[in-house]
Amino acid sequence: MISALFLAEGLAQLGCGIGAGIATIGAGLGIGKIGGSAMDAIARQPEATGKIQTNMILTSAFVEGCALFAIAACAFLIK
Repeated sequence: MISALFLAEGLAQLGCGIGAGIATIGAGLGIGKIGGSAMDAIARQPEATGKIQTNMILTSAFVEGCALFAIAACAFLIK
């Protein structure tokens, strides 16, 4: 018979894995939205390409950083 402690630990690890997966999916969707919006903006104002690309890269880095922290937190919670 499985003890309650092993069951709880297994569920905690499952929750950490699901949390890391959701963080990864959210980051992918966010970066995709940033890239798509930047391409629309560049198509409308080609003269502002440099500023748009700079802001796009900076914002993507922030989104990726948040996702990395979420994944690291999930990884540290798994024993």
